[in-house]
Formats: sequence, C-alpha cells, structure tokens
Amino acid sequence: MESIFHEKQEGSLCAQHCLNNLLQGEYFTPVDLSSIAHQLDEEERMRMAEGGIGSEEYITFLQQPSGNMDDSGFFSIQWFNLNSLLTGPELISDTYLALFLAQLQQEGYSIFVIRGNLPGCDAEQILGIMKSLCNLHHV
Repeated sequence: MESIFHEKQEGSLCAQHCLNNLLQGEYFTPVDLSSIAHQLDEEERMRMAEGGIGSEEYITFLQQPSGNMDDSGFFSIQWFNLNSLLTGPELISDTYLALFLAQLQQEGYSIFVIRGNLPGCDAEQILGIMKSLCNLHHV
C-alpha cells in the first residue's frame, strides 16, 4: 500500500487531510484553504448585500464569524443532495452523509459521482488493477 497517499492528521486540519487523501497528493495547504474560505466569505457578503446593506440580516451577518473557517484549523467541506426532484440543492451534514447514501442505495436509487478536472493518482490505477484481478478470480 506504499503507493497510496496517506496524509497523517496534524492539529485540527481535517479538511486539508481529507482533501489531500481523496486527491492522493499534497494539493492543499492551510494557506490555500484559508484563501478559499476568505473568497467564499466575500461572495457570501456580496450576496447578503443584495438585500440591502442597511438590512438587519446583513448587519447580523457581518457580526458573525466566518462559517467557512476559523483559527483552529476548521475548514468547511459541504455535501449536497442534487436530486432533480427537489426544488433546489439540500445541504447534507458530514454526520448524515454515510447514512443518507446507504439509505438511497438500499431503496434502489442510483448514486452518481461527479468528477471534475481532478489529477490522476496511483490509487485509482491500483484499485483498477485490484478490481480486474478480482473479476478474473471470479470467472
């Protein structure tokens, strides 16, 4: 298993370790995630301002800390239910994600994984080889 990337936990940087392990490489640093979180904060501020910069909601929003990061190393990773029968995307908590996916699978729903322009990794190749070997073994 030496060719499968595994980033050991340091401090409270769970999001960084999760993303790097998922992508199989050192792609994100705390500085990178902090920058992304600040960009998200700015986008949220602009959207909230659309309702009026004098509105109670906007003033309350400005007084709250970031929901995208904090000084402890917390960075928000969010999952969404994009079922087209819903009126819009639904946020799924990390705690509920595994249960939600298991329930959908048990009920016979299809689960689609959307992949963007992600870097290739050795783990995908290894898993592909292992899967092929398992298929040959069962023939």
